[in-house]
Amino acid sequence: MNNASLLRLLVLSAIWGASFLFMRVGAPAIGPAALIFLRVALAAAFLWCVALGLRKTLAAGVRWRHYLVLGMFNSALPFLLFAHAAETVSASLLSILNATAPIWAAVIGAVWWRKPLSSRQSIGLSCGVAGVAVLGGIEVAQLPPGGGPAIAAALLAAFSYGVATTYTRAASAVDPFANAHGSMWAATLLLVPTLFVLPLPAATPTTGVIAAVIALGVLCSGVAYLLYFRLIADIGATAALTVTFLIPAFGVLWGHLFLGEAVGWHTLLGATLVLAGTGLTTGFSPASVLALWRARHAHF
Repeated sequence: MNNASLLRLLVLSAIWGASFLFMRVGAPAIGPAALIFLRVALAAAFLWCVALGLRKTLAAGVRWRHYLVLGMFNSALPFLLFAHAAETVSASLLSILNATAPIWAAVIGAVWWRKPLSSRQSIGLSCGVAGVAVLGGIEVAQLPPGGGPAIAAALLAAFSYGVATTYTRAASAVDPFANAHGSMWAATLLLVPTLFVLPLPAATPTTGVIAAVIALGVLCSGVAYLLYFRLIADIGATAALTVTFLIPAFGVLWGHLFLGEAVGWHTLLGATLVLAGTGLTTGFSPASVLALWRARHAHF
């Protein structure tokens, strides 16, 4: 991993960590349905412009079912659930709960391929559950009514990411950029009905809310996907997974700096347990990350 890749990794982590800040700002103001529809629609339009410049095609006539599945479980459903949770739950907590996605992916994969979890993965799952219990137990007591369901919605969103990860591994290989581009258009179509079912804002959004929506769509979805795919191409999918461990750090940082969210002992303890569980479940550890760094560095 050279300096350029390390910089991209940090920038991507900061951007995805900020997505929870923007949802926390936008969801209470304009509602989850409008916020997430605008997010995926802006991302789809941005990636379409990029696709024109790169001369990349979607082959939607052949892959439309694939894009619909990916759009549902990797974008529409988890984004909507996180936005619903953001009406009540702090950005810091959302970013930490998001880190359970690899744990869910491991559990779903074990059921999908009928391969039992290893002892290490089972311990990781237990650590993740303990971390969520610490976070949820304290946060629910401090949150207004609806805190428990909001945390459950965030965990269901992370579970949805796990479904998408397992599906992608089992599906036929598709260019990563096409996956991102096609799934965003699919998510946009899937979210149209929610605009007629879920409540929409009665008041005109402020400039700050509009800026948060644009940042969420263009920066946190469109630009972030481009950075992520570049990382995968440069350092491989396994090394790019380290972004999972950095997102909560930035999520907590942005929430504290811009929203004044408190960082209590339970936040630090819960985050540590969740990240330790994610590391054990995925096979990552400080030693493995250091070894990966040295192996990559030896080639430069």
